[in-house]
Amino acid sequence: MDNINLKAYAKINLALDVIGRRPNGYHDVRMIMQTIRLYDKVNIKRIQTNDIIVKTNLHYLPTNENNLVYAAAKLFKETLKIKDGVHVNLEKRIPVAAGMAGGSTDAAATLWGLNEMFETKLTLEELMKLGVTLGADVPYCLLRGTALSEGIGEILTPLDNAPPCLCLVVKPPISVSTKFVYENLVLDSNIEHPNIDGMIKAIHSRDLLKVSSLLGNVLESVTLQEYPQIKQIKDELLSLGATGALMSGSGPTVFGLFNDKKLAEKAFYQFKVGEYGKQTFLTSFYHPKSFS
Repeated sequence: MDNINLKAYAKINLALDVIGRRPNGYHDVRMIMQTIRLYDKVNIKRIQTNDIIVKTNLHYLPTNENNLVYAAAKLFKETLKIKDGVHVNLEKRIPVAAGMAGGSTDAAATLWGLNEMFETKLTLEELMKLGVTLGADVPYCLLRGTALSEGIGEILTPLDNAPPCLCLVVKPPISVSTKFVYENLVLDSNIEHPNIDGMIKAIHSRDLLKVSSLLGNVLESVTLQEYPQIKQIKDELLSLGATGALMSGSGPTVFGLFNDKKLAEKAFYQFKVGEYGKQTFLTSFYHPKSFS
């Protein structure tokens, strides 16, 4: 195989809890992760030289070792001792630095695609072990679907499929530093932790209203104070009929869940003509079987 086209899907967090901080600075988490039907396109071509070439539609993205696609290709080639080079064309659709694992899912797709292209026959578990060295979200982006994520994010347990719904994703034009959010997170008795076990039961029961009522993200204790736009978007989503709304990851993206198509479409068009229109997407939960 000399050419492969892939779809790298985004994720949201239905719940995100931080259990504690490790001496090395990493945080122990418990999260419910969910894939959505919003994706980047990744095209990989085999080339005869030993080079790694990355091209992208966004001029401001790096195309060297600082890009996770490049890093994934380099890691794969070195680990499997692949002599041929690769040309990767990355078409970004997922908002960048948005708490949706855009870079991680691109890296995951690259690892999976190279495994197929070079017929190296690594198992999913072996790919995930490679992926975690690139970032804590990469193993989940290889697994996808609905999953419980623990440890620093690398311990994954597949869950029942979350109940179907429409998901309105809104990314305001602000940058949120993940480092800042975690450094300013205070895990004291005043913080409200999401009910992760309750969320798992609600997912198993396929109860969207219960899932919506249990949405929670401890990182909002930092971001909602620092970035009022995030709370404004959450409030507007709820006022427009969302059954629940939450910030994904460390932000700044906010999503709202809808069980009514007309309400979801009305909310989408309202956001689309407003100040956040450039990065507003109406999508849904997804449980992909492959990257194609």
